[in-house]
Amino acid sequence: MKVWALHLALIAVLFTAQFWLSPYHTTNLSRIMVLAVFAMGYNLAFGYTGLLSLGHALLLAAGMYAAGLPAQLWGWSAGPAFIAGVAGGGLVAAALGLLALRTAGVSFMIVTLMFAQAGYLTLLYFAPVTGGDDGFAVAAASRRFLGFALSADTPRFLAALAIFAAGLFASLALVRSPFGRTLVAMRENEERSRMLGYNPFTVKLAALTISGLYAGAAGAAYALLFGYVGASFATIQYSILPMLYVLLGGAGTTFGPFLGALLMFALIEVASGLTSAYLFFVGAALVALVLFAPKGILGTIRERWVQWLP
Repeated sequence: MKVWALHLALIAVLFTAQFWLSPYHTTNLSRIMVLAVFAMGYNLAFGYTGLLSLGHALLLAAGMYAAGLPAQLWGWSAGPAFIAGVAGGGLVAAALGLLALRTAGVSFMIVTLMFAQAGYLTLLYFAPVTGGDDGFAVAAASRRFLGFALSADTPRFLAALAIFAAGLFASLALVRSPFGRTLVAMRENEERSRMLGYNPFTVKLAALTISGLYAGAAGAAYALLFGYVGASFATIQYSILPMLYVLLGGAGTTFGPFLGALLMFALIEVASGLTSAYLFFVGAALVALVLFAPKGILGTIRERWVQWLP
């Protein structure tokens, strides 16, 4: 019960943030929550199942374009466009898994990277439709939900919070379910799990597909809340970022993706205001993490002091 209460407390704190943060920081927090949803999906694949992927940028872009293109070309409203984005991310993840999960370890990482790069080049090739690296702006008329304009600060923040809360509680319910225990068992000892009757391929495919649904939701939310769709979201940078968020916050923890996204965003925001070499500070933070908290911040806290953290 205290686990659910802790998660509800986080949502309550985030809800009150809109009343004491400036519009600039409220917008940034909305962006952080969307990126945290993306990281939640990555955490399910990597943190709980052990699938080290470098192809999640493809899933993010799939959700973004599956939502953005219908909204731009056919005038879809935010609701149907968001559903299309979630479905797009899940379908691309399932197709990727059917091929990439025939490999394992480093080979899986390389294959997912290759598919992501192929997806990025495809978006560039069809630049007249996709906008290429320049992208395109989603029309304001399509960025409305239940009569509210998602381009306005308060509706955008509340929509981002709702998507984040849904993703957080769904993640908590999943990892505490029998299927979630199966994912952890697959990560810890695949061969023993196979001996117990589980099929590693189908379990991993399910985990990767669910991860794709999260990535699709994040991509669709970004397109509809911030009004931009572009091929740059399919680059390797957006495959590495969720991995960094998860490693920093704590792989295999439900709060880890949000904490990692929040701290990394803040670090880059502060460092970029001091110097153009802000990546130096990011690298230094990661070196310190590896040396002093190799399981991430929350992973280390759970291991040493608060064992009940999910």
